[in-house]
Amino acid sequence: MLKVVIAILIVVAIAAYVLMIKRALQKKKAKANQTEQEKPQRKDVLTPNEQAMYNRLAQALPDQIVLAQVSFGALLNAKSKATRNTFDRKIADFVVCDRAFQVLAVIELDDSSHKGKEIQDASRDGLLTQAGYRVLRYQHIPDNDQVQKDLQSHNTVCSVKSTPPAQPLGNRQVGQKRLRPGEVQQR
Repeated sequence: MLKVVIAILIVVAIAAYVLMIKRALQKKKAKANQTEQEKPQRKDVLTPNEQAMYNRLAQALPDQIVLAQVSFGALLNAKSKATRNTFDRKIADFVVCDRAFQVLAVIELDDSSHKGKEIQDASRDGLLTQAGYRVLRYQHIPDNDQVQKDLQSHNTVCSVKSTPPAQPLGNRQVGQKRLRPGEVQQR
């Protein structure tokens, strides 16, 4: 009788082991399938509203450079990793620069995707304004005159109320003007 009980226990143990291995293999296969399902997918760079806004900005500001989907990491810098973590995954809808790529304004299109996100938007604006940037927010695509007026008033405000951030000299000497693309330094 003892031999029968031991034989049954061995069979049960083997069956349990086989089931455990089978479940582990099923989990591994499910995880592999899940990874296959999570392959990155292509998407449009700009939404239809953002495309229309980009075209409006480019049309209204022909002498400026309009950049779309700009990482805050391209606009802000910090030594502390904790501080960088507050902005490193954020994206500005548009950045308007002069021909020397000096930022004139950061522009956000507050379409329906921003509803209920006013606190997050204010926090983002705070990061940018603390660094010396002007943020313009539009709930709808403005007309050309409005864009030009807003950028014009921005330039006036900046020249009166704020000091531009210090620029690295690079190869320039103190007092030497910054060269624009295509300009040649005169001696």
